[in-house]
Amino acid sequence: FSIKALQKIEDELQSVVDTGQAMYVRDIFLADGDAMMLPTKHLMDILNLIHTNLPKVRRISSYCLPRNLRNKSVADLTALREAGLSLVYVGCESGNDTVLNKVNKGETYDTSLEALLKLKEAKIKRSIMILLGLGGSSLSQHHARDSAKLCNEAVPEFLSVLTTSFPKGIHRVQTGYGTTEFEFEPLTPRESLKELRCFLAAIEMPNTNKTVFRSDHASNYFVLKGRLGREKERLLAELDAIIEAPEEDDVFNLRPEWARGL
Repeated sequence: FSIKALQKIEDELQSVVDTGQAMYVRDIFLADGDAMMLPTKHLMDILNLIHTNLPKVRRISSYCLPRNLRNKSVADLTALREAGLSLVYVGCESGNDTVLNKVNKGETYDTSLEALLKLKEAKIKRSIMILLGLGGSSLSQHHARDSAKLCNEAVPEFLSVLTTSFPKGIHRVQTGYGTTEFEFEPLTPRESLKELRCFLAAIEMPNTNKTVFRSDHASNYFVLKGRLGREKERLLAELDAIIEAPEEDDVFNLRPEWARGL
């Protein structure tokens, strides 16, 4: 992606004002790439433009790769929060260093946790995204447990899982894994559910915790919604009911492949 000039952003905001609809805009997402890679001042200018033109906005959110916070201090992030940035979607994808290395993520468990804790200190809400199936069948359990460990340490406000898909072909992932002991073999729908169960079972958060969990992304085979940890047992029970049902029931219980297209 490319960085959009401030004047173009201001012109686009003005076009909303000109329609007479500015008073009805409540939520803004800074698209399309990772806006957190922008310099802090540039982001501050964008946030100020938003509030000047759209005074009723209540929430501004953005994607956020952990590495794009390395050069931002807690003070920088606090200033962004005070200027209106209230939520970031952090694409951790996995907490397992082997998986992250195989897919050339450019992150580690430690760099992801550092970024998540920095955001927490700045009081910016975090929505962690984990990719089911990213470790294939060979690293499924390690991927699930280490991802849960990362979430346990970070205690995010929101947590969601998506399912790995291959719109440009599976060969890119298989090449990264190579032909070592961890050769990549994609999960079946049932294996994906079992990995999700392993992940949720390893989540250890107190009942007083209010982390909102969702698996309602279009890529997923099964939708779960609840709070961790007071609703963890209910979520596991719902998942177990699907896993333990006869496989012929999957046609009714799981989202069909045609409906998972993005």
